[in-house]
Amino acid sequence: MNRYLVLVMRNPGFDVGLVGAHRDFLAGLRAEQRIELSGGFGDASGGAYLLRAESLAHARAIAERDPLHRERASTVTVYEWNAS
Repeated sequence: MNRYLVLVMRNPGFDVGLVGAHRDFLAGLRAEQRIELSGGFGDASGGAYLLRAESLAHARAIAERDPLHRERASTVTVYEWNAS
């Protein structure tokens, strides 16, 4: 599997009530051993996680299941990461 950096940046009018569902989503990915690292940014503008997936398209499909994305509370961007 390849690594993908997923940025989850809050949109204006961010609904903090969705944070629990987002954390549950990440916990599910952790249980599937798809996440290596995750965390929020110190300025509360969003966060990021390192996702393992078979392809960029698959990584995007996974990230777009995030409740923050589905409810348009955050913008999700996925980058293929060629880390060494």
